[in-house]
Parts: sequence; structure tokens; C-alpha cells
Amino acid sequence: MNPVALVTGASRGIGRGIALELAAAGHDLVINFRANEEAARQTAQDCLATAKEAGHTVRVEICQADVAATADRARLVDFVRSAFCRLDLLVNNAGVAPTKRGDILEATEESFDRLIAIDLKAPYFLTQLAARWMIEQVRANPDRPRPRIITITSISAYAASINRGDYCVAKAGLSMLTPLFASRLAEFGIQVFEIRPGIVTSDMTAAVKDRYDAMLEKGFTPFNRWGTPADVGKAVAAIANGAFPFSTGDIFNVDGGFHLRLL
Repeated sequence: MNPVALVTGASRGIGRGIALELAAAGHDLVINFRANEEAARQTAQDCLATAKEAGHTVRVEICQADVAATADRARLVDFVRSAFCRLDLLVNNAGVAPTKRGDILEATEESFDRLIAIDLKAPYFLTQLAARWMIEQVRANPDRPRPRIITITSISAYAASINRGDYCVAKAGLSMLTPLFASRLAEFGIQVFEIRPGIVTSDMTAAVKDRYDAMLEKGFTPFNRWGTPADVGKAVAAIANGAFPFSTGDIFNVDGGFHLRLL
């Protein structure tokens, strides 16, 4: 029986890259999306094709849910429970950027509340729901491989951007989710990790591509290239496949070396 992964915000961008890599590794998948059903269905089809090419037969379902809504989070977990009766991996990926970048001296409460609700509150309480169910699974089947939780954050968790302070604050708070749940769930053998991407090609970064291209030309990161959704997906797949059995609460930087401090 294949392990089952739920990836939020998986219709496009980093979430899609994660789903494809998990499919290639033989995971059954629930592709969560909020609005773009067409993209979600395309991702599902591509996951099936990728799995087949890798020699796996997997099942892929899509589920519409706005993870910022309490009722939708519950419905999403219930969908996974009904469709697969198990959850081996939760990937908190869904997130948004500010609708409009602006100086923190001019920032609005409306924008702040939106970012906190989607990028911080939603994964916090979705993880709570998933963790409760994962504990049930461990108690019912103690000999089965233990579930895992991975949260996708950003270098903005520590790198200040004064024109999108709400995003940075949300990601900094989200980064604390991992040590909290890693500590709480360790007694059940449930591993919890953070993956911290750098500049990755996606819809979110398309609007600032020229700016980042110019920065990369000047040696912005040691690897000096854009990251790809597949780069993040491969890190998720490595964790999901049990490559780090004696680790929990760790941060995996997928940022081309941006986090390095050089003299």
C-alpha cells in the first residue's frame, strides 16, 4: 500500500513541484487547491504520468478547500480520511504574497490580517487537525511507519523586506510551527520539518523576476541561479522517504546558499 500525502496549494508553483516529486517516489496524493480547478486537474494528471514513468502505480485525488477557512480545513482532512483512510505526510505549502507591496510605514491592517490568516493561522490549525489524526493512526497501528509533517516557509522568515513586512512576519511565525509540533509529537515518533526555499520560479515571484535576475547577475547567492519547484520537491521527497530517521524539528535550506554568512 502506498503512503498517502496531502499537499496544500498544490495546483501550481512549489506545491505542484512537490506533488510531482512525491508521485515519482510512489506516494498516493491529495492535491489541494483553492480556486484553480483546471490547474489542479492538470497537476493530478501529470503526477499519474510521472509515477508511471518511475514505475509506480499511484492514486491522485484533488480537493477544493480554502485552508484559511475553519470549515474547509475540517472538510479537507475528512476528504483524505474518506478517500484513503490514512495520512502519512502533510505538506503545508499553501500561501500567498501581499496583494500589493508597500512600505511598512504605509502598510494596512487588511493586508496584514489576510497574510496572517492564510500563511500562518491556516497551516497552524491544519497541522493541529492532521496531528490528532496521525496520533490516532500511531496508536491503532504502532508497527506501521510513522507519519511526517513538513512546512514550507521562506527565507523571508529571517530576511527583512520592508516593502512586504506582513509577509515576513507571517513566515517568521510559521517557522516556529516546526519546533512546537516537533516537540509535542516526538513521543509518537512523528517527525516534523521545515523547508525554507529561497528565490524560486513561480507565479508569486513572476512580478519581480527582473529585479531578482539583476540581483543574481551580481552574485546574490553562492549558487547564483533561480531555484525551481523541483528543487523543493526533491527535499520533501527525501524526508518523506525516511532519509533522516533520527531527526526532527530541523530546517532544510533550499536557497542556493543564501543563508550563508560570508566575509
